[in-house]
Amino acid sequence: MKRLAALVAAVIALPAAGTGTAHAATPPPAGAKVQWIDRTTVAWPKGLGDPAGPHRLLHDGGSFTLTARPGGLTAAQRTAYPHLAGYDAYRVDATPAQERTALRGALTATAGDVTTGVQTPGVLDDLYAAAASKATFGPSFRNGRPTLSVWAPTARRVALELDGRTVPMRRDDASGVWSTTGTRDWTGKPYRYAVTVHAPAAGGVVTNHVTDPYSTALTADSARSLVTDLADPALAPAGWRNLRKPKAVPLRNAQIQELHVRDFSGGDEGRGRGGYLAFTDGDSPGMRHLRTLAEAGTSYVHLLPVFDFATVPERRADQATPPCDLAALPADSDRQQDCVGRTAGRDAYNWGYDPLHYTVPEGSYASDPDGPGRTREFRQMVQGLAGAGLRTVMDVVYNHTAAAGQDDKSVLDRIVPGYYQRLMDDGSVATSTCCAGTAPEHAMMGKLVVDSVVTWAKQYKVDGFRFDLMGHHPKANILAVRKALDALTPAEDGVDGKSVILYGEGWNFGEAANDSRFVQATQRNMAGTGIATFSDRARDAVRGGGPFDADPRLQGFGSGLFTDPNDAPQGTPAEQRGRLLHAQDLIKVGLTGNLAGYRFTDSAGRSVRGADVDYNGSPAGYAAAPGDALAYADAHDNETLYDALAYKLPRATAPADRARMQVLAMATAALSQGPALSQAGTDRLRSKSLDRNSYDSGDWFNAIHWDCADGNGFGRGLPPARDNEAKWPYARPLLADPALKAGCGPVEAASAAYRDLLRIRTTEKAFGLATADAVQAALSFPLSGPDETPGVVTMHLGDLVVVLNATPQRQDQRITSLAGSPYALHPVQASGADPAVRTAAYAPATGTFTVPARTVAVFKAG
Repeated sequence: MKRLAALVAAVIALPAAGTGTAHAATPPPAGAKVQWIDRTTVAWPKGLGDPAGPHRLLHDGGSFTLTARPGGLTAAQRTAYPHLAGYDAYRVDATPAQERTALRGALTATAGDVTTGVQTPGVLDDLYAAAASKATFGPSFRNGRPTLSVWAPTARRVALELDGRTVPMRRDDASGVWSTTGTRDWTGKPYRYAVTVHAPAAGGVVTNHVTDPYSTALTADSARSLVTDLADPALAPAGWRNLRKPKAVPLRNAQIQELHVRDFSGGDEGRGRGGYLAFTDGDSPGMRHLRTLAEAGTSYVHLLPVFDFATVPERRADQATPPCDLAALPADSDRQQDCVGRTAGRDAYNWGYDPLHYTVPEGSYASDPDGPGRTREFRQMVQGLAGAGLRTVMDVVYNHTAAAGQDDKSVLDRIVPGYYQRLMDDGSVATSTCCAGTAPEHAMMGKLVVDSVVTWAKQYKVDGFRFDLMGHHPKANILAVRKALDALTPAEDGVDGKSVILYGEGWNFGEAANDSRFVQATQRNMAGTGIATFSDRARDAVRGGGPFDADPRLQGFGSGLFTDPNDAPQGTPAEQRGRLLHAQDLIKVGLTGNLAGYRFTDSAGRSVRGADVDYNGSPAGYAAAPGDALAYADAHDNETLYDALAYKLPRATAPADRARMQVLAMATAALSQGPALSQAGTDRLRSKSLDRNSYDSGDWFNAIHWDCADGNGFGRGLPPARDNEAKWPYARPLLADPALKAGCGPVEAASAAYRDLLRIRTTEKAFGLATADAVQAALSFPLSGPDETPGVVTMHLGDLVVVLNATPQRQDQRITSLAGSPYALHPVQASGADPAVRTAAYAPATGTFTVPARTVAVFKAG
């Protein structure tokens, strides 16, 4: 904050725009509490100023008189702006031309002795969006000649700074778009826009020198945009045009590996270390493992952000490494995290959830970040994954930007100040997403989201998109993405847009919560759209507790609650039993695909629907069809599954049993209806040394160890204090215990057992039912009720019976209705990698299925 304040002060002090960068100006009023929502209407907070006195909008050329509108906002306006429903409404007495002029300068609203700033996104949309939404932005080419266009309706002047010279740009008054057309020799040249605009954050008119928000290529460290045509054959690797992808898999059947590019190869010294080209080395341990997963049924690799982000020096020469012999330090030492922290801001590592340019590949993953070569290498990565039998999903983060206002990492807000960011009622930028929130409810931010996704699908052949914090998007915006993708055809666009899958985080929180500003893209609201949301219901039930518990030892179905208790205070045995049975109900709902209407008998013996089962005060079931909910047991957020189980399983649990519980937890997702996601390396017992938020913890804590002889990542020191210090008292004795550092036996056993389950999941059609009715007809929990076995879930699915035995004892599950039916252990498991599951048995005379401890067994009717 001190740095930003100093920057603003320096900008305000500069000379006038004609000779420098900024006009001197009087300080702006505190906040912006009045909202100009369309051409005729200002929404005014009740009680702000003298209600009986004159209300005015003051602008550089004078003022507009505001006339009170009895009854407040209209019904349509209250629908469009539900959070302003209680505001007074005032009519603006001005022509569109006068308003366009006023919006290019300072605006304040006054009533009596009250003066406040004015929020203007609504009126900008009303005046400009109809025309601007039809425009093409960034570099576009016709007969080799580039046209550069940028939307800047409030700018007084926009010029193109091209390779050391300045080129004027022409403004279209109807759309607010500035553009210029150049000659062929512009191609490949660096450029920025010089935007002269009134910026409330600077308190006056500034000239911002800004890269293109629709950039297609960049110089190193995002210093300049490049005039680049993504259709240029020079940027296409051999075979790109006719690239054959693995057959598209419907979302309801998708099995997804979530992977961070640098985790994949950050610790390797070979080809493509930490970058795109690592995926082109088919003989590397990582690619060999991805290929075995694909052969078993994994269909997609989900890449954590690979667009241009703000926090990593892109040139390798500028990247720092921790100045310590980390490997020589004790397993429970705090020195590793301290040493890693010293270089965290300058190393090569970050998850990338701090977007700078949404539609350019990140430069630090390229062998040369300076220029469009990163485009070619990104495409080679997509080719490499396709060659391994995998389609590519991108994690996209349109809900916030790396910075706002006049910060040098702010792009959108320095071009159209106050438009692209979501503003709170007082005019401050919303930050509930962790950073400067964007406003996809505004037409041109929504268009940017759609245009960017379409570019990745067409130009980079990306097969799916995972939306970070999707609940902060309007549902309409995500449906617009779906519609735009559906319009893409192989004949016209080179891709089948209908096969591109979409899913995201449908969490409901922050300033947009409960549809307070628009109908959100949340779990409940996205049901029935064909766009999936992550389901945290079964995740928490199988792991135990929640991701923000002060005591990380709280147990669940897959970590020994009641059946194998640890030393944590978790209530009486009866209380633990009750929580375990409720967790089993949550897992049952998860196995149906989180269907809201699925009817079954719960553990108390009641007939309930999925929506009737409680999850922390919300319905456990919210999906309308299989594919609406995405199942997972772990992802990049929070502790890895192995680390969660390290906290939760009794300390004396043997390594082989820890591996079995890991497989069982993964099975609750993999064997559910609908798509499932697993964090890369989880099948190999991946640990981050108990780090719950490793976004900036470097290669030391994050790298995937493909060679089991190197361990699984456990015991690499206490996790960074930033997010973990409160848990160090729990972590220290665990990290010091050599028995918790998984060796090759448990690692290879878990991975092979998981692949067997994948083969069953992806070859048995009963796991991929298309409708809720089909699930209701084919799937049941025949032993559910007050007498069900704590720690065991038994599912009957078509001609299959699945028994998940999370207890430390062998268990018999008797289904009398199946007595006499010819069942046997599924052939994949009968000849598979796990010797324990091969001892599972079925007694047809009584319909009894016997399953070993800590085992998932699938039986098939003969």
